[in-house]
Amino acid sequence: MTVGLAFTNDDFSGEILTVGQLNQAVGRLLERSIGALRVRGEVSNFTQAASGHWYFTLKDNRAAVRAVMFRSRAQATGFVPRAGDRVELRARVSLYEPRGDYQLQVEAMRRAGLGDLYEAFLRLKEKLAAQGLFDDARKRALAPLPRGVGVVTSLAAAALRDVLSALARRAPHVPVVVYPAPVQGADAASRLAAALEAANRRAEVDVLLLVRGGGSIEDLWSFNDEGLARAVAASRIPVVSGVGHETDFTIADFVADLRAPTPTAAAELACLPREHWLARVRQAARSLARSQARGQERAAQRVDRAAARLVSPAQRLAHRRDRLEALRLRLGAAWREPQARRTGRLELAIFGLAHRGPDLDRLGRRLGEAQRRLPAVLPRRLAAARLALQAAAGRMRALDPRHTLARGYAIVRDARGGIVHDAKALAPGQRLALEFGRGAAEAVVDAVRPEGAPDG
Repeated sequence: MTVGLAFTNDDFSGEILTVGQLNQAVGRLLERSIGALRVRGEVSNFTQAASGHWYFTLKDNRAAVRAVMFRSRAQATGFVPRAGDRVELRARVSLYEPRGDYQLQVEAMRRAGLGDLYEAFLRLKEKLAAQGLFDDARKRALAPLPRGVGVVTSLAAAALRDVLSALARRAPHVPVVVYPAPVQGADAASRLAAALEAANRRAEVDVLLLVRGGGSIEDLWSFNDEGLARAVAASRIPVVSGVGHETDFTIADFVADLRAPTPTAAAELACLPREHWLARVRQAARSLARSQARGQERAAQRVDRAAARLVSPAQRLAHRRDRLEALRLRLGAAWREPQARRTGRLELAIFGLAHRGPDLDRLGRRLGEAQRRLPAVLPRRLAAARLALQAAAGRMRALDPRHTLARGYAIVRDARGGIVHDAKALAPGQRLALEFGRGAAEAVVDAVRPEGAPDG
């Protein structure tokens, strides 16, 4: 690349620039002439401002240049650089006009020499995400009161001391089982996976902490292993990942049921503090005491009501004695009252019988009187009866049909013997029986004339 400025007025007789104008012109020239570039170097004088912007110097053994990375770009980096870190930058050259210093305006940063590792990390992350190993649906909640906590880490790791200290302080009642495995080295990933499988076979804890302290991406690379990721996903016991610092992310973090920013935070997430359960126990004890007190009060009330209904044997016997005496008196009264009623009814019947018997003297007097009157009454009675009989005989002779027939009348009967009263009941050719005062005859109807019709 070539940068040049042309000055044609050697005696300064032309336009004279201010320093600000000069720096502004140089800044535009740098931005137009030098595009985006990649630079490798060592970080020094790193400062993270309150605004979130990063300011540092990038140097090598020959030179140094100031650099700035604004917050929007820094948040996407995934780590916070420290003094002495070797990094690779994608940046643009710009000029800081107030001082006239040129600087690098950083757009992206990664640790130097780790480009291949980072690309491998991204490829594996994309592969496992597509297979569903990162899905929230397959992740399980932790047991609120685990019977034991398992720790998968190195026995020499500072993370183990942090976890044990946090658990002893937070939940000393929870047993801790350590499943040792190296957290760095060529076979670290396979031995970590084997420790997880051993914990699942033994099934003596309810949560597993996969922890390691901070370090570079090379130090944490064992936790980006595919075999370890699948072992975490296959674990029947929920796994909490606490690897590195808050800004460090590994594949194990995405696969685990829960990610903690640090090993100590993983221990705090594994179980609730002892004070929480003691408070729950005290609350349950108070609730139980209140329930017992209410139960005792209700039982006392039932006892009082039962005692009020309870009658002593002496009172019960006295009650039965009184009732027996009352029944005896009622029985005596019931016997005496019907007896008196029967006696009264008998006396009344005797009295009535005495007054309702026949009066023989009176009847004898009546009989003598009737015998004296009989000779005078009997002829009159017989004469009156004879007259009545003669009158009845006269009435019978007057009502006798034979006397009517003797005067020329006849009784007409049909074939069934019924008396014919109306000529309309007859029909020509009908046979009739005629009864006269003397004798009888049969006739045949020749014609029937209605009532009032002239004789033919």
